Amino acid sequence: MAEAADIQGASPAPVRRRWLRRAIVLLAGTPVLAGLVYGPAPQAEAVQASSVDVQLVSMAPSAPVKGDTLTIQGTVINTGSETITDAHVGLRVGPALTDRSSIDETADRNGFRAGTDPGEIDPAYAVKIASLPSKVTQNFTLTVPVNKLELDKDGVYQLGVSLSGVTDSRPSEQVLGIKRTFLPWQPEAAAKRSQLTYAWPLISTTRVTAETGSDELQTPVFLDDSLAEELRSGGRLEQMVTLGKDLPITWVIDPDLLYTVDAMTKGYRVRGANGKTVQGKNKAVAEQWLSSLEAAVQGKKVVALPFADPDLASLAHHGKDVSGTLGQLRPATDKARQAVETVLHVPASTDFSWPVNGAIDPSIVNVATSAGAHNVLTRSDSLVESGALGYTPSAARPIGAGTTAVVADAELSTAFEGDMLNAGSSTLAVQRFLAHSLALNLQKSDEPRSFVVAPQRTPTVSQAQTMAAAIRGLQGGRWTQPADLEAAAAAKPDPGATTQVPGAGQYPEDLRKQELPVSAFEKIRTTQNTLDHFKVILAAPDRVEIPFGNTVNREMSTSWRGRPEEARLYRDQVQEYLIGLTEKVKVIPKSDATLSGHSATIPVSVQNSLVQDVHDLVLRVKSANPSRLMFNGSGQAEQQVTVQGDHTQTVKFPANATASGPVEVTAQLFTKDGIPYGKERRFTVEATEITPTVMLVIAGGVLLLVLAGIKMYASRKRVAARAAAEESTQPSDESPDTEPQSTEGSGTSETVDR
Repeated sequence: MAEAADIQGASPAPVRRRWLRRAIVLLAGTPVLAGLVYGPAPQAEAVQASSVDVQLVSMAPSAPVKGDTLTIQGTVINTGSETITDAHVGLRVGPALTDRSSIDETADRNGFRAGTDPGEIDPAYAVKIASLPSKVTQNFTLTVPVNKLELDKDGVYQLGVSLSGVTDSRPSEQVLGIKRTFLPWQPEAAAKRSQLTYAWPLISTTRVTAETGSDELQTPVFLDDSLAEELRSGGRLEQMVTLGKDLPITWVIDPDLLYTVDAMTKGYRVRGANGKTVQGKNKAVAEQWLSSLEAAVQGKKVVALPFADPDLASLAHHGKDVSGTLGQLRPATDKARQAVETVLHVPASTDFSWPVNGAIDPSIVNVATSAGAHNVLTRSDSLVESGALGYTPSAARPIGAGTTAVVADAELSTAFEGDMLNAGSSTLAVQRFLAHSLALNLQKSDEPRSFVVAPQRTPTVSQAQTMAAAIRGLQGGRWTQPADLEAAAAAKPDPGATTQVPGAGQYPEDLRKQELPVSAFEKIRTTQNTLDHFKVILAAPDRVEIPFGNTVNREMSTSWRGRPEEARLYRDQVQEYLIGLTEKVKVIPKSDATLSGHSATIPVSVQNSLVQDVHDLVLRVKSANPSRLMFNGSGQAEQQVTVQGDHTQTVKFPANATASGPVEVTAQLFTKDGIPYGKERRFTVEATEITPTVMLVIAGGVLLLVLAGIKMYASRKRVAARAAAEESTQPSDESPDTEPQSTEGSGTSETVDR
């Protein structure tokens, strides 16, 4: 980006003194040729080979004022093969840099350059090192009163910390290593200060599956328990909260993270390697983090991204043409506000969208605003200025249709993306950040301007700590004053600032390669269709609609960038689990049956293994041969079905056989809309027709049985009558003591009774 030469020149007298002293130093180190022939030394601008690695561990204060003492701590390492003797570590202060491009050029420069790098300040402040053997590290501390640095005016100064010494192969003193950094000098508050907004992201990766317990709370199941490591003391998210609570920032939060941690506080389960789940053990860790966050956001601005932080670029480039995909954004935005207010008890703005790395094109802007957001957080390396203004304009840019592009400064936003574990890297990053922020404010413009910093979405612990150190370096408020993201979006835009959204062909190729493919959105659509089909039969559809609706949002998350296989596996598992639930409501397989007679009933059973009731189902049976087997006078019949949770319901269908022989019957469930549900079941019914001849034979047999019964009844009645007559002829005064009479002549009668 073109920058104006915006830092004022120094007063003539001090400048002459400084350059005279530096010229003497340079001449003293330059070989004097015979006859003092004038000419530039051939090696004057050459980069001198370094045999010493200089590292700056700390610099305090990072932005000094008058009366301060600058303390720089660091190390020097002899990377060469020779011992260095008569060495010293010195400080070199260059002139004020003229613009932001000079800062970048200086930061990227390697090795000492005679004639370009300035000379050392007063040797009295150097640190002497008598001997530095090969591969040996030596610590140092430079302590210099700021008034000895000859800082002539407000601006950004180059600082060089160098080690000079001699070796056997280099008997004259030379600079053997140097490290450069920057000193922002604005000892008094500027008359015109920039507003600076720092977006502080609380975002993590997807952890929650679609699976829930059958209990009343529907205990969620996590992919793993790794989130606890980020939440516990010293973890990434714990540090983001601990550091952010005392900083003038705008919290930018993925509501899915809040829901996930809140679920941990209520009890959760974790999927094991064998597919079984175990009880999560970090409830207390989640409670502590959530309590700390709730305290930290009080009185601060909170921006809630759409639920699960959807990948807007992937949606725009691959998902928008898959039916139903863009319809997920509005519910995601509604859930965002609700999550923040429910979990953190503070209001949240949902008027911002944040594409990956702030890279935009027209289709991304359209998708980003489709859920109702009016502000798109982009970056200056996407919405590039022409340079005609001569300064960096304010962040807010109207880009049409009531949408504002909030353009974060690329230099400031990417300042801490590297490895900040090394103290030297962290120190250099902080000083470079402060230098750019001061250079921005020193640019010539008529009005105060507003700048935004949108860092990486998931900073590491060391990156977060470095970010915090840089923000603390600005808290003196001498050239910036803090502002929130809403204020930055509402700030007066520069009339001459670029508002042209770059075309699709300008979208970075490296970012495009990380996007979710079309197949991902097709799988998501399949899952949504399955869910829509399933929930209509449920008595309590919220038990599946809420967890699966959240999971659909998670499948579109930005957090899957760079992890295509994990993303694909997650989508597959969601669909498989949902299908498994739908299959818990089914027609039970039925064995073949025989229908004997003209009519009978055929039972078919429907099983519901869910914990809730199902209704609005229709069970339909259909005969493959209605001329042989009919239901209610036609080839098919149906009945409505309601089945309680964990129960089986048997439905009976009257059937009529019109001819003998096997008939295939199909039993199928349907929703109330007539859509087939589950697998159809087939079984065979052996139909047997009863003909008129068979009926005559059966009737004759029945008549014979009736006649035989009548005959037997008459015979028994005659025998009983004779027996009664014989009893009446015996003497009436027979007593128990009388001897029995002879029974001769009665044999015929006894034979009949037997």
